[in-house]
Amino acid sequence: MLRPFGRRMAALSVSFTLNGSPVTVEIDPAHRLLDTLRYQLALTGTKEGCGEGECGACTVYLDGLPVNSCLIPTYQVRGHRVETIESLDPGALEPFERCGATQCGACTPGVVMTAWWIREHVELLRTHSIRELMAGNLCRCTGYDGIIDSVEEALGERGRGKGEG
Repeated sequence: MLRPFGRRMAALSVSFTLNGSPVTVEIDPAHRLLDTLRYQLALTGTKEGCGEGECGACTVYLDGLPVNSCLIPTYQVRGHRVETIESLDPGALEPFERCGATQCGACTPGVVMTAWWIREHVELLRTHSIRELMAGNLCRCTGYDGIIDSVEEALGERGRGKGEG
């Protein structure tokens, strides 16, 4: 990569844990985690929607917390743990298919990652509804009822949380 006045930027070596395995990549300092995952590491399950952190399509876990990978410079994951949609059991998608929560598929990986995070943190449903917890994931195709129904099904119970499911 060229800097102003023709000087080259040095590539950075970044080591982190990806889906349970250690990885090291050489990156341009400006690369986003989303780009590194998709184009360098060929993990194309994580999608780009808006590129601005608004839609949630690029959701991954960083040290167990859902983050928008389009907003994270890859160098910031040095020494951390990253998990992508590829780390989940393929059966994780079944409730979404049964409840009609998937259509074009652009938002699905981010929705599933957030839903599985809720599944691992059900204590949040004492103070938040599923709809509130899923608010960072936008879907232009299905509306949200199928998504909320699928999260409820994945949780194994209906009507948890405050108010609606």
